[in-house]
Amino acid sequence: MKSSKEPTKYTSVAFGIGITAVIGVIFLVLLGAAVRVTGLDAALIAGVLAAIYAVVCVVIALILRRIRESASGEAVIKSVLGTTLRDAVRWMDVPVVICDESDSKIVWNNPAASKLIGESEPLFGTRFDRFAGISTGDVLFADSADDGVQRTIGGREMIIRGTRIRANDKNFDLFMFDDVTELRRLADEARTNESVVCQIVIDNLAEISSDQDRFRECSSRVAAILSQWAKDCDGIIKEYERDKYLLIMSAKRLAECVESRFEALDCVRDIRVGVIPVTLSVGISCVGATLSERERNAAAALELAIQRGGDQIAVRSEDATEFYGGRTKTVQKRTKVRSRVIAGELAEYMERASNVLVMGHKFADFDAFGAAVGVARLAMFVGTKVNVVSDLGDSGLDDCRRTFAGLADYDGMFVDVSEALDLVTTTTLLVIVDVNNPALVESPELVRVCGDLAIIDHHRKTAQFEREPLLSYIEPSASAACELVAEMLEQTLDPDEQIAAEAQMMLAGIMLDTKQFSANTTAQTFSAALYLRSRGANPTEAMRYFRTPLEDYVRDAKFRTNVVIYRSVIAITLGEGEGESADRVAAAKAADQLLTVQGVRASFALIRIDGVVHISARSTGDINVQLILEQLRGGGHYDAAGAQVEAKSVSEALGMLKSAIDTYLEE
Repeated sequence: MKSSKEPTKYTSVAFGIGITAVIGVIFLVLLGAAVRVTGLDAALIAGVLAAIYAVVCVVIALILRRIRESASGEAVIKSVLGTTLRDAVRWMDVPVVICDESDSKIVWNNPAASKLIGESEPLFGTRFDRFAGISTGDVLFADSADDGVQRTIGGREMIIRGTRIRANDKNFDLFMFDDVTELRRLADEARTNESVVCQIVIDNLAEISSDQDRFRECSSRVAAILSQWAKDCDGIIKEYERDKYLLIMSAKRLAECVESRFEALDCVRDIRVGVIPVTLSVGISCVGATLSERERNAAAALELAIQRGGDQIAVRSEDATEFYGGRTKTVQKRTKVRSRVIAGELAEYMERASNVLVMGHKFADFDAFGAAVGVARLAMFVGTKVNVVSDLGDSGLDDCRRTFAGLADYDGMFVDVSEALDLVTTTTLLVIVDVNNPALVESPELVRVCGDLAIIDHHRKTAQFEREPLLSYIEPSASAACELVAEMLEQTLDPDEQIAAEAQMMLAGIMLDTKQFSANTTAQTFSAALYLRSRGANPTEAMRYFRTPLEDYVRDAKFRTNVVIYRSVIAITLGEGEGESADRVAAAKAADQLLTVQGVRASFALIRIDGVVHISARSTGDINVQLILEQLRGGGHYDAAGAQVEAKSVSEALGMLKSAIDTYLEE
């Protein structure tokens, strides 16, 4: 039962009718008196009094409406919260509004809500979305409704939380606004002052350490640059081992370094020993609750920078890992000892596994196939069942598979992806060769279902796997994956182990990636080739894998007739129409041949196959084509890389490639 003191809509209307009636009677009396006293025309006086009467009635109506609205809002807040809680909410500093569920209009608010937008009067009748910049439903039914929805109101950062309540057989929405402006400011300030851990390694000072005078000079110059870097960043730096440093700075200073693209990297690169620049590899971590965790993450980032070839900085944050630098050729740092350790670890993992699957990249070439059969031989040596996963419909590898068809050890060895999925168990080991990007492997699904992974590759690392591999042997300084596998077999197999077929295939893989030993070779490349030759590989026989069918020869010629020169030193050739798998090989050959053109420092060949534009890139060593194609989600080496681009046409992919080239050259 309503209290007799509580005004209602009907008492307000009755009061309004009564007061206007009384005023009307008064105006009639005044009309008669005015006519008698002044003697003026009654109609004129009546008109003037009627106008005044109308104005008075409007004013009374507005006053009564305000009283009625106030009474309505008070009735709502009283019925929803009760008298005691109402008084508490009215004067609290937290803004509170109550809205009608039917039309989202505010029916009551405390003074703090009005003050939030600089008003002194209640917000009765104002739509909630005009007040808060968001609808009531978006607050009540948002995925983060329990934590609140963030909005900026009146220049303040607010967290809005709401709930639906029922009173007097009607629904209302109650919203509270939590001011987190100062909290966010303090959080941002704390974030910018957080410590960032950097691990720094000088890539190639060890190569000149035999010349003590030159070594001391270069080492001191590098140390001076790093000390100045630490000083400019208000950080501290400590050399904890020869050529290795630990740098700690604030996140704010790291942001400034990122903005300047890490000038210290270029300063160190200006130090040269003859024609060879001194380079740094740096791992930086902003991730981790403690300094020890950040130090471990920095070490992981450093390892990633080294796996990508050095001369670069890897910055690991909560969102992703970003790379800066990488503009010089990779530095060879692996040794026979490392090959023996890796081979031993892989053999141990193979012995523990129920079976081994070996897989290369999509559109496998001789290097991927040769590395796969080399790893298969290692699995057979330790006595674990092994299968090589391959696209059995790829005619480009028919000669390779025929080589092993008559060998008893390889009976049933080669399987397609569907067969491989049926062979997976909880203890299967999947070895991935000649690729380190999960999007480019022969079967991404096989990567997802296999619990244990091992990676052997010679390309710069461009992506992370969802699960950390048991073993990751990525050496960008190697000429081919077959070179790495050959070194591992040399350190593992018995001298009398018969591997002539595998040796022949691996030699072909090295010959492919080195262009018959004319590019990207090191002393270890020839050492691996010498080992393979001693185990039965014949270079003349290996060359038969490179014979070109007549139709492929014709395709090669078409590439040479469609060449454009971009930015004076870059040659780009386009394949015509939809290609076949052989066209991809023709594109790679065309990219190689374009480097023989005078003045060309880098070349790109594009061909569209099954709706995907394939790009083959080569460089004379002056331009890092790997960094260019990384922008298109590709990868590879400093002077040889590739990418697969989702584009409607070769022309569209060409525009994307030119944009990536411009970005690289303008950095």
